[in-house]
Amino acid sequence: QVQLAESGGGQVQAGASLRLSCAASGRTLSSSNVGWFRQAPGKEREFVASLSWTGRTTDYADSVKGRFTISRDNAKSTVYLQMNSLKVEDTAVYYCASRGGVIASRREAAYDSWGQGTQVTVSS
Repeated sequence: QVQLAESGGGQVQAGASLRLSCAASGRTLSSSNVGWFRQAPGKEREFVASLSWTGRTTDYADSVKGRFTISRDNAKSTVYLQMNSLKVEDTAVYYCASRGGVIASRREAAYDSWGQGTQVTVSS
């Protein structure tokens, strides 16, 4: 099973940008579909973005569409989430996840490997 580790979180002001990284070890991510999820205080974890193992298909939650971009570097076995124009409501712990199969998913239960999360705090 692949181990995932997120990094790149931090505290920024509204309008700023951050790039989260999700590095894999134990197994390459090149054949895995990957997703980013987030959990804000007092709320359930929610889907943010996903990327198919081919790199050809992306999916974004409406709340981040046009501001966030998911990408991957198979040579580094790393997935990224570029977050631009951050809003206060983007404050959450961000998790990356991976799954096998043909396509990515918006469902948490579809993913079998998860990172520990990285905190993103956006202040006004």
